[in-house]
Amino acid sequence: MTDPATLRRRFLAEAQTLRNERRDFHEWHRGRSHYLLWAINVDLPAVRGRVAAAQRALDGLLLDGYRRQPHITLALCGFPARGAEPAADEFDLAWLQARVAALEAARIAPFTLALGGLESFSSAPFLHVDGALGALAALRACLHADTPHPQGEYVPHVTVGLYADALPTATVAARFDGFAPAATLRCTIERIALMSYAAAEIGGALSTLAEWNLATHRLHWRDAASSTALFARRAQACASRGAAPAAGHHPETP
Repeated sequence: MTDPATLRRRFLAEAQTLRNERRDFHEWHRGRSHYLLWAINVDLPAVRGRVAAAQRALDGLLLDGYRRQPHITLALCGFPARGAEPAADEFDLAWLQARVAALEAARIAPFTLALGGLESFSSAPFLHVDGALGALAALRACLHADTPHPQGEYVPHVTVGLYADALPTATVAARFDGFAPAATLRCTIERIALMSYAAAEIGGALSTLAEWNLATHRLHWRDAASSTALFARRAQACASRGAAPAAGHHPETP
């Protein structure tokens, strides 16, 4: 796991932050409504307070309207496939079932994570996450297999927001030093979640579709019909749409 000092050096090696835009990236989603990911839900009062404090420390630098709840991304799924042949950035039910089978076999137990100070990617500031290296690696091995998404270095984090402009990184980093959390936050993780967000909305709220219980090793859908509806909702529309769209650039990467 990358330490905060290394993350800071990498951030400062970039001259400026990346400017984010609030618009509908139709060239990315191509009319597909929701994007899915596996994540750890840390939407807890203490974490919300820490995120809000970090946002205040970066006042004036962040894109307005970021509504995404605190979470730690584990792996990207993509868009639910609407046709017989998934596009490069889509997944089908068989792929999802294989991920669940991998979780069942791995039998990963609950674990504890620590949330620390403020660091940043070029596009987004975040709270650094530490601990449970083995558990996170095991979860990633289950969830990231056979995916078309790049498997670069994994940096667990809780995103604070998105930069609104191209800003000198040295100036931004000085704000980080003014953010001094009172203590490390420790979170016991008993579940991971299959989540989605509206693809047309940058920084929009997350919805939990299902949760994997690390104690019982079972997947629980919030709505019993969700797993079927996920891939059938627009099947007829897809049949008349023609070829599946090619993968586009995700507007919120990392």
